[in-house]
Parts: sequence; C-alpha cells; structure tokens
Amino acid sequence: MSLVIHNLHARVAGGQEILRGLNLEVQKGSVHAIMGPNGSGKSTLSKVISGHPDYEVTSGEVLLDGVDVLAMEPDARARAGLFLAFQYPVEIPGVSNANFIRAALQARLKDGEELDAVDYYGDLYKEMDKLEIPRTFTSRSVNEGFSGGEKKRNEVLQMAMLKPAYAILDETDSGLDIDALKVVAAGVNALRSPSVGMLVITHYQRLLDYIAPDVVHVLVGGRIVRSAGPELAYELESKGYDWIKETLTEDAHAVELASV
Repeated sequence: MSLVIHNLHARVAGGQEILRGLNLEVQKGSVHAIMGPNGSGKSTLSKVISGHPDYEVTSGEVLLDGVDVLAMEPDARARAGLFLAFQYPVEIPGVSNANFIRAALQARLKDGEELDAVDYYGDLYKEMDKLEIPRTFTSRSVNEGFSGGEKKRNEVLQMAMLKPAYAILDETDSGLDIDALKVVAAGVNALRSPSVGMLVITHYQRLLDYIAPDVVHVLVGGRIVRSAGPELAYELESKGYDWIKETLTEDAHAVELASV
C-alpha cells in the first residue's frame, strides 16, 4: 500500500508549469524527505496532492492505495486518509480548536454515528499533553494569535487525532526555535507506524536530525533528480544545492558524449 505519484505535471492555474514529470512513491510505514532550492516545486507538490484550487494538473496521476485522488474534492481526499500540515497554517476565527478537530473526526463517520464526547476529550487531552499544549488551547480559535511554534504543534495535534494514512508535512520546521522543533519532532515520531506513510518537505537538514527519514529526495526544476539514504541530506548541507546542479550538468554531458 502506497502513495504513488506518476509523471505529474502541474502549474499555477493559467500560469507556467512548475512540476515537470515528477515521480515518487511513499510506502506505508516509511518516512520520505524532499529537499530542494527555492522555487523547485516542493510546496506546489504538497498543494497539488491536497487539491488546492490555485493549481492545475495538466497530466500524470496521484494514487492513494490505488485510488486516483486527483478526481476527488479536497475534503474527500482528507476523508480518504490524506493529511497536509501547512507551511503557513491558516487562522480560522470563531472556530475553536476542540470543535474544529471534532468536526473533522465526525465527518469521517457514517450517517447517524456520533463521536463519544468523553472518549474524544480523553484522546484530545492525551495528545495535547504529549505536545506540551496547554488545555486552554481547546477553546481558542484555530491558530488565531498563535506563535509559529504553537501553530506547528497544533498541526501535529490535528494529525495525531485524525490518524491519516499518509501525512505531508510542508516545512514543519519553519519558524521554530530549537525547543519547539524538538517537541514537534517528538510528536511526529510518536505517530510513525507501519500504517502511516510520511512525506517531509524541508529546506534544511536540521529537521532530519530529529525526524530521521528512510529516503531523501532532491527536487530541482519540478522533478526528483536524486534519491538516496539520510546521508544525502548531509551532503546537501555541506555542499549546497549548486553541487546537485553541477552533478546533473556533468551527468547530462556524460550521456551526450556516450551517444556520440
């Protein structure tokens, strides 16, 4: 069982192409990391998978355990088991965190079924304690007035409660100090299991010190250009993305010479 992305081409609606034939497979039970320079298409990938209306898929497919999610509305993708932790979590004034998560869980139930309130709050408080989130957050509006670290902890709390089949974490380390990063990473690591596949998108190797990936991919120009183990992240950290671009140029030159 896996999340399969095959020959994906996508663009900002009416604009230029950003993803140019991207191929990727994330198996359940594994953690994959995507790294790449600014403008390479990392956040575009996360938004396309989740169904953001500002992006248009021109060709390719995204299969969730064999089912084409590109034909689904965003809410249907979420109910099917996809979860996206945003780089910049949105504020939802007037909707409390407790009610927001409860509504998301309720939406997954069959008609006529209701969440048990006692069980729900018991689970919610347990997950909040793991993430060092004060109980007062249950009554606060979603992300309204939250610090960067509070927003990211809140995203991980949502993920813990919703228990997705596949989670996409779009630059979860953005705006976090080292203490908040450790707490958030510990929360993510606690959710690792054979039934969950994770795709972690980041600029920096430091996040991968705490959330150790099984595979690291490099995204350049809308394509995955290199995949390897965790050691690839350390090479990128020490040599930079220009190193990858130079090796790609060398590889292309070698292929050209071989064909002569």
